[in-house]
Amino acid sequence: MDKIIEKLENLKQHHIIKYMENLSSEETENIKKQFEKLDLSVLTMNGKEEERGKFTPLSAVTLDEISENKDKFTELGINLIKQRKIGAVLLAGGQGSRLGFDKPKGAFNIGINRELYIFECLINNLLEVTEKAGVYVPLFIMTSVENNQDTKDFFEEHDYFGYSREDVWFFIQEQLPAVDKDGKLMLAAKDKILTAPNGNGGWYASMDKTGMLDVVREQSIEWLNVFAVDNVLQRIADPCFIGAVLDSGKVSGAKVVAKASPDEKVGVLCLEDGRPSIVEYYEMTDEMLTRREADGRLSYNYGVILNYIFRVDKLDSTLSVKLPLHRAFKKLRYMDENGEIQSPDEPNAYKFETLALDMVKLQENCLAYEVDRKKEFAPVKNSTGIDSVESARELLKYNGIKL
Repeated sequence: MDKIIEKLENLKQHHIIKYMENLSSEETENIKKQFEKLDLSVLTMNGKEEERGKFTPLSAVTLDEISENKDKFTELGINLIKQRKIGAVLLAGGQGSRLGFDKPKGAFNIGINRELYIFECLINNLLEVTEKAGVYVPLFIMTSVENNQDTKDFFEEHDYFGYSREDVWFFIQEQLPAVDKDGKLMLAAKDKILTAPNGNGGWYASMDKTGMLDVVREQSIEWLNVFAVDNVLQRIADPCFIGAVLDSGKVSGAKVVAKASPDEKVGVLCLEDGRPSIVEYYEMTDEMLTRREADGRLSYNYGVILNYIFRVDKLDSTLSVKLPLHRAFKKLRYMDENGEIQSPDEPNAYKFETLALDMVKLQENCLAYEVDRKKEFAPVKNSTGIDSVESARELLKYNGIKL
């Protein structure tokens, strides 16, 4: 306990030391066990983002090129899937709070005249591939401390939407402490420090810490396709995508969509100091936004949709690398000084996140693989407006899916 007190003193968290003086022995033991596992180094962050390098454009294998080579790419991909060399990782740690839904986002019903859940849309898309290949793709679902049990119960309740439950593994995302505006630790309960999921970039490290990489090795999986829960048109373990990456000889691949306009607010796949990277829209200069190639196409044209494929042996080498942390100001429920649980209406705390795009930066190279946004990009981030339940429903209808 003395080491924990010393660490808290060094981090100027004296309010927690004082608070702990009034806890029972059982409560003290609980909070001590949590501190032993928590990475408190995040408290030394000064809020500055990392300095960026020199950006240069990265071309993509285009829709036309993919169409010309579709049969070859698909055959390569199907063969790898049949050998069970491909695994899929669903990032599903988020809640549906922005949709007014206090459950896992994937459990949100996007149907109109029938029940159709986000998880169900994704599993249906994956089943199309498994039926074609004749084998199930090992599926790893990353949850959070907050939604893990709800997610597992939801899949059980719906009989895994027809997927093989023997080929599904759940694992919990690592948590990091959250702080208030003054950088002070907060409480979630009387004997618990407030924490939050460590962002979508921590998925592979979380797989390692939860024993999922043992499963990956036991299953002889050589590639992992990681994707986000909130895109209901997401194509998972897409044989053509897999085959294109294999054919390219590259160690990773990213699905991208052509920008709708030069100033569209999307992260763009590019090169940074010669390595694959993503430049955020707010980091782009006017020259980058408007620059065009000889054929008239925007030089920084391809936005990422959080659907990546990585070689497992290359991911293993990233485990020793500490990914950069990004601060995000969020609304987090907490326990106040009177022991009351508060659910703020406005952002009140900083959480620390790693980002999946930073995993891309650790790869030697990356194939940008263009997809049709009307067929593969229907994000559900808001209740209404852009990237919303409304817009996703329209795109589902466009793709012939009954709502």
